[in-house]
Amino acid sequence: MPKLKTRKAAAKRFRATGSGKIVRRKAFKNHLLEHKTTNKKRKMSKMAIVNERDEENVRLMLPYL
Repeated sequence: MPKLKTRKAAAKRFRATGSGKIVRRKAFKNHLLEHKTTNKKRKMSKMAIVNERDEENVRLMLPYL
C-alpha cells in the first residue's frame, strides 16, 4: 500500500498535544487590532482545541499526526 499524502495547508495550521488532542490558533488576531481590547487580544493568542466534529476531518488530512 502506498504512503498517504499529508495536506500541507493543514499541517501548517494544526498541531497535536501530548495527550493526542489537536490544537489550532484562534482567528481575528492578524490585523485590525487597534480597536480590540488588550484582554481580548491576549485571549486570542492562546491555542484552541479543535472541535470533536472537525477533528475527524483534520485527522484525515493529517494521517501521520
